[in-house]
Amino acid sequence: MRPFGMRHFRWFLIALCFFGGVGRLAAQKSESAVSVAHPALPGEGIFLVFPFENVGSAPRLDWIGEGLEELTIQRLSAAGQQVFSHTGRINEMDRYGLPAFAKLSRATMLHIAQELDADYVVFGNFTSDGKNLTVNARVLRVSPIALLPVVKQTGQLASLMDVHANLVWRLLTTTDHGYPLSLAEFSKLQRPLSLAAFEQYIRGLMASDDEVRLRDLREAVRLEPDWPDPAFALGEVYFQRNDCSAALTWFARVPRAHESGAEALFSIGVCRLRLGQPDKAEEVFSTLQENLHHSLISGADLPEILNNLGVARARQGNFPPALSALSRARDVDPDEDDYPFNLGLLALEEKELATAVTHFNDAVHREPDNPEDRAFLIYALEKLGKKAEADTERAAAGEALGEKGLPLLKLDTKNPDPLTKFQRVKPKMDTTSLRLELEGPRVQHSSNPESTVSTDTTVAHLRRGRQEVVAGRLDAAEQEFRAALASDPHNASAHRELGEIYRRRGKLDDAVNELELSLASRDSAAVRTTLARIFLEQKKPDLARIEVEKAVKLAPHYAPAAELLEHLEKNKPTGGAQ
Repeated sequence: MRPFGMRHFRWFLIALCFFGGVGRLAAQKSESAVSVAHPALPGEGIFLVFPFENVGSAPRLDWIGEGLEELTIQRLSAAGQQVFSHTGRINEMDRYGLPAFAKLSRATMLHIAQELDADYVVFGNFTSDGKNLTVNARVLRVSPIALLPVVKQTGQLASLMDVHANLVWRLLTTTDHGYPLSLAEFSKLQRPLSLAAFEQYIRGLMASDDEVRLRDLREAVRLEPDWPDPAFALGEVYFQRNDCSAALTWFARVPRAHESGAEALFSIGVCRLRLGQPDKAEEVFSTLQENLHHSLISGADLPEILNNLGVARARQGNFPPALSALSRARDVDPDEDDYPFNLGLLALEEKELATAVTHFNDAVHREPDNPEDRAFLIYALEKLGKKAEADTERAAAGEALGEKGLPLLKLDTKNPDPLTKFQRVKPKMDTTSLRLELEGPRVQHSSNPESTVSTDTTVAHLRRGRQEVVAGRLDAAEQEFRAALASDPHNASAHRELGEIYRRRGKLDDAVNELELSLASRDSAAVRTTLARIFLEQKKPDLARIEVEKAVKLAPHYAPAAELLEHLEKNKPTGGAQ
């Protein structure tokens, strides 16, 4: 999966608005089991939170730094603010080759925030002697750039939860002097948690050993039986182990209104497919799709949901609706090869060999290094009686994959559904790649005009443009991105988004121009990798190599760049000038 363009931004806590149609605040209220009159909030900015640095404290208290990040995310969200998740931050750091727990400069944090179009960065440090705790936190405003004053809170370590609640409330009042909630009102919105349960939960998330992780998370559940977060984390561990029986038990404990509810339900659907229950899987994915349309923007789709819905229908022999879902998934995500591949399998099931060739050829074009895509293309050509074309593809596969790189397909003709085992089920819902402004443009009506995003700012145009991309309205999206550039001609994000639109339309020269303008404003391994892919489509491997080498140098741990460079190295011409 190539994480750029549309999918790079598909991430802004989609689960928070999947159920109920009332947004993240209602979800949080249902979890905290409290009732408080909530004044109309100002048009909040989007927050990006980093771990708090342990300065001088014992290493055994390192968990507090991660805990303060997670707790800040939860409490800002519970109070109605929009906050990037821990996973989203980690994924963005990976694009820059930064370790997840690296100590970052303010400039680097600002750069990451700009890439994510965040409005505020929250960071800080803490110190503790094991009995007392001091936490220092700051807010870095992204535009216009300003470092707000330090907020300091002290207290006993045993009172960390109260200390932190006071700290976050003070951060909000520092960010927006017109913040309408009193400390008491803010505190009532927060879910009461014991420090012991929270510590076990954070230690479980940080554990590198599965058994330790399971032990700590189970202890968190024992201490806070009604808290969904450790239950979801336990479900994730068992899901990764492919122990669906255990995973289903834990995922079932996550309420649908919880911020992880949609992800839990998606995983339940995947488990139903793994357990051979396509009818139950279809019900799950249909529910997700309906709620996505109901709660988000008109026409919005997530290809992972559509793909798995199509697979569930295909396994029940419902081919027309399966074709509809898979075709939409293919159109929404123009890079992923799994969707045309599954369409190819569907065509084979229906004995439509020419159609199958078209789909498998599309899959190969999207992912030239996938041996299975090429094997099925050759298989479909041979079944269609096009031996010469099959031989040509086999030779091309040998050049691309090596002499023994092409797998031998073994279809069990005794099996009534021999192609089922080849179907590709998406195991995760990608909530870390597509940025959505779930509640629409935010109107500025706070007493602090710098604390909000108006409907006419560059950021507002970018967010609306991404909504239009998700809904498949590229003309409207292009208008929004051009409006963003009208107010900020050097905006890297707007140029990048226009480049992606041109790429999807096949206007590769225009796409290259926009991506180069984006790079002129802000360097990015993801942009350079996409530019390299376009150069490959234009049969310019030398230019592609230059860009991908720069991407790898910029972000050595950015997997798509490393994989593309490996592909280029493997296919480098030998014995002559290059």
